[in-house]
Amino acid sequence: MNSKDGKIGLRGWLTHPNIGVVARVLLGCVFIYASLDKIRHPEFFAEAVYNYQLAPEMAVNLVAIWLPWLEFLCGVLLVLGLWVRGSILILSGLLLVFLSAIGINLARGLDIHCGCFTTQGSHSMNIFTLFRDLSFLFLALYLFWLYQIKSVRVKFSLSRVFKRD
Repeated sequence: MNSKDGKIGLRGWLTHPNIGVVARVLLGCVFIYASLDKIRHPEFFAEAVYNYQLAPEMAVNLVAIWLPWLEFLCGVLLVLGLWVRGSILILSGLLLVFLSAIGINLARGLDIHCGCFTTQGSHSMNIFTLFRDLSFLFLALYLFWLYQIKSVRVKFSLSRVFKRD
């Protein structure tokens, strides 16, 4: 905080715990929402995974079943403020995989549905899909920086109820 006029500078805003809460809940909700249709319709999500042509055929069903549950679990943990650092690392890794898969298939020129938020639809992925996921990665990296590098305490967290950080 600037002692002269009582204003918080950019650095103060970036490390303010309440900004971290908003970013944490936002990213958590994105992943919860993204997982719901995939959990309800694993057969359609398996088709989307198969269309990427990146996973071995025998792994497609396994990925289609466990990936949405991992997204859901990490999203819920972020919203609740439990195991935040681990959830951020997992989601950051997933986002890197998603960005790579989208980028590879855009470069290949494949006209496929991304399966990101809905398992069915005619909306093909495009450069905006890549930028959308890139913005989620920036949000995850911000949270990593905030909680891992700057060691800002996780605010509004159930971990305090369980005496964990």
